[in-house]
Amino acid sequence: MPSTVEKLSSTRAKLTIEVPFAEFEPAIRKAYRDLANQVSIPGFRKGHIPPAMIDARLGRGAVLNEAVNAVLPQIYAQTVEEHGLTPLGRPDIEMTKLEDGEIAEFSAEVDIAPDFDLPDFSAITVTVDPPADLDAAVDRQIEILRERFAEVSDTDRPAGAGDLVHLNLTGAQHGEVLPDASATGVTYVIGSGGMLDGLDEAVTGCHAGDVKTFASTLVGGGHEDEPADITVAVTQVQERTLPKVDDDFAQLVSQFDTVAEMKQDLRASVERAARIDQLVSARDKVLDAALDLAGIDIPEHLVETELESRTAQLNEQLRAAGLTLDDYLSRMGDPAVTNAEQFAASTRSSVERQIRGEILLSRAADEEKVSVDQEDLTNFIFQKAQENGTTPDQEVQHMQAHNHLAEWMAQIRQSKALDAMVAKATVTDTQGRPVAVTTLAAPAVDAG
Repeated sequence: MPSTVEKLSSTRAKLTIEVPFAEFEPAIRKAYRDLANQVSIPGFRKGHIPPAMIDARLGRGAVLNEAVNAVLPQIYAQTVEEHGLTPLGRPDIEMTKLEDGEIAEFSAEVDIAPDFDLPDFSAITVTVDPPADLDAAVDRQIEILRERFAEVSDTDRPAGAGDLVHLNLTGAQHGEVLPDASATGVTYVIGSGGMLDGLDEAVTGCHAGDVKTFASTLVGGGHEDEPADITVAVTQVQERTLPKVDDDFAQLVSQFDTVAEMKQDLRASVERAARIDQLVSARDKVLDAALDLAGIDIPEHLVETELESRTAQLNEQLRAAGLTLDDYLSRMGDPAVTNAEQFAASTRSSVERQIRGEILLSRAADEEKVSVDQEDLTNFIFQKAQENGTTPDQEVQHMQAHNHLAEWMAQIRQSKALDAMVAKATVTDTQGRPVAVTTLAAPAVDAG
């Protein structure tokens, strides 16, 4: 089929395609059959209505419209492939000529991936932080286990650091109790933090039955970040006895017989987590460096469409949570994004990076001839299940229900392309030591 391409810009093209009428004949016959089963004409049974009667009742144009709509997507896809274009989004299609029995012509304008040169990934050098103190991380994990298996018992002595206290809390402003700033049956380990400022000082030294009042700032609810008077009633004080770190403890909290074996396993676990953190950082930095070198133009229409989608989704979530944008920004705690204007600019930057990243990674995947097999998809599904707290079967059902297969396969392909990029780049830590990123399992790609 004759076709031409006109580049309207570096990111938009117009296709003009002539289609011989013979291409529509099978679709026209099918359209007549379908319409014959849908319409009712006196004197004819459904499914046995002659084409001439359908033309008389509905018009030949209705049949041609059915046939054209059925054939155009395939013709458009073939033409795009012939001209080596990579569409980004849906095309705007217009029928420009339709001569019954002779020829049809239509045009399609579509955003396309721009032409650009892939950078030399081997010339990219990035630096990541070294792993934190592994011994200290192991000690923290052991302390968490000790606290989880601590024995508790009531005590008559004053409450002190490390004790478990049971509390009833009442928040008030100007003498008026705030229901959403009050709670009963709260358990708290003195010194653990994470609750109200001043709580540790108020309950330290208390016995069961004591009541204290102190000034603090609310950390949640409708009066978040507002000052309030907090009344705390201590209903019970319990001391905690943490188990000794010995072989009996190792057998209690793990599958290992000795402390040495348990620590060795914990160390391997925290070291792997630290290395994966390095890999995540390396992937982000290599992608940023590659995007800077590539200088990819992106369609503004595509950016605006994604911005509208993200804004609508966020607004719906805020409405459901009863929050305003200011509430959301306050909870984010990003000093660089404190108002709507800064948030809009930050979101636009994120969207532009995501689109550029997807374009670059798709091109890199083509160059590297990256393929995706069943094992890749299975690993991806297991990873999503772990991240979402679901089962692999639930993720498969979700994929099938929402037609995510093509999207997930594209994500996997882009992730593998990014792995190849990182493997070619030079990655060191801040102390100048090389980081062996190729020995680590890669997380799912996030081009945004």
